[in-house]
Amino acid sequence: MSERYDGEAERLREELRALGRSLDGPGGPEQSESMVERVLGRILAEELPVPAAGPTGPGARLRAARSWTRARWRSLVAALCGLLTVLTLTPPVRAAVADWFGFGGVEVRYDPSAVPSPGAEVPGCGRSLSLGEAERRAGFAPLVPKALGAPDAVTVSGLPRGRFLVSLCWREQGRTIRLDEFPAHLDVTFVKSVREQPEWLSLGEEDGVPEPVLWFPRPHVLSFWLVDTDGHRFTREERTAGPTLLWPHGGGAGEGVTLRLEGVASKARALEIAEAVEEAGRWPGVPAS
Repeated sequence: MSERYDGEAERLREELRALGRSLDGPGGPEQSESMVERVLGRILAEELPVPAAGPTGPGARLRAARSWTRARWRSLVAALCGLLTVLTLTPPVRAAVADWFGFGGVEVRYDPSAVPSPGAEVPGCGRSLSLGEAERRAGFAPLVPKALGAPDAVTVSGLPRGRFLVSLCWREQGRTIRLDEFPAHLDVTFVKSVREQPEWLSLGEEDGVPEPVLWFPRPHVLSFWLVDTDGHRFTREERTAGPTLLWPHGGGAGEGVTLRLEGVASKARALEIAEAVEEAGRWPGVPAS
């Protein structure tokens, strides 16, 4: 059984390397190989344990696949980012593939006809809750960046499928800075329609794998669904979003949260705020209730 497993693992490695070599960037196969295989190597370099003897039915295989995915979720996301980098640099492939991709519950669509409204402002949070009440309603603790201090307002909104969106707002020099946080499930929560590709960045490292980050430098169209207070009627919202930083925090698929920071025009400062979230998690100066 061990020999068969080793053979399948080696075949998977070769197939992934072949995929990397087939994605030729502008510099040709050599550059494509060095870029993609370096990212894929983070997955391939991990020791794959030999499975212990046990149930071999469909249920057992499904549980094993889920366990493998959770354990390597960050590596898989990093590999996807590397592949998308090559795809967006290759015009023929870009036209076929890079017009759409998903990211932690956010769908990004390339749509030249999606014209954002000029002069749109970042919306405020409305009537505020305490952080403790927001945690109780949403089911997860809001993450507060130390770089911004205690939020001026905190709200919780209902999303489809019984999930919740936590929004934190700050007023700074007459402008609103807004941080939205929601469960990072694979199905879509927000849709961003953009006229140019976002910039792929990285944020720190956990387990040796950088966190993938998306930076949207230009205004774009943002659409999403909300649930009314009785929890039954869905309302589709659409508005113009300003420069936005998008990144995941903690856990694997379906276990962490996705954060979107809006209202900070400087990419460097947006990354600094995101780093503060990752380093501090929850701001200790704010009481939990």
